[in-house]
Amino acid sequence: MAYTSLKSAPKAFDQHKRLIVVQLAAVLAIILLLFSKPALAEGSNGHEALEAIGFAMALICFLGRLWSILFVGGRKNDELIVSGPFSMTRNPLYFFSTVGAVGIGLMFGSVLAGVMLGLASFLVFRFTALKEAEYLAGKFGAAYAAYAERTPSFWPNPMLYRDEAQWLFSPGALKRNFRDGLYFLALFPVIEAVEYFRLSGHLPTLFTVY
Repeated sequence: MAYTSLKSAPKAFDQHKRLIVVQLAAVLAIILLLFSKPALAEGSNGHEALEAIGFAMALICFLGRLWSILFVGGRKNDELIVSGPFSMTRNPLYFFSTVGAVGIGLMFGSVLAGVMLGLASFLVFRFTALKEAEYLAGKFGAAYAAYAERTPSFWPNPMLYRDEAQWLFSPGALKRNFRDGLYFLALFPVIEAVEYFRLSGHLPTLFTVY
């Protein structure tokens, strides 16, 4: 005799909760940016090197998120995507976003800011990924279990990469992600402007960030 499970079907994770946490972290980062200065003096070789590395990481984030969206389109949680960046990690969007968060801190000229922003992003996205994994496991069953067994949850493994001969993508999702990704790159001129106003004495310096 077959029995029907009384357990309710899993629900997709409410992304609004994640967005609230990310927005709060962004506000704290802005406060840090406005009223502090990096230990490395602006214009020094070390500061400029960190800025260049940070901008490169923000660019990797931007391009990586666009690449991921090309594969997942608007099908996230509706289909099990296992090719392209999703063949190397189950959460490429979260991975590239964390890379971008570290890059923002480094663009400020602070290793500590990069580590703290990266860690905060990692923890938020890890929690979100665990909730999404529960949903996908309940929806796709054995197919997701096999995918999860061979594919890392967060850190990509390039040796696992596999592509498809052709794929469809959502122009709407690509446009939204393109707009969201621009925030990472737009912070570079903002940081440069803040540095200018701080050096000119228009912004107070309350503390130093290493």
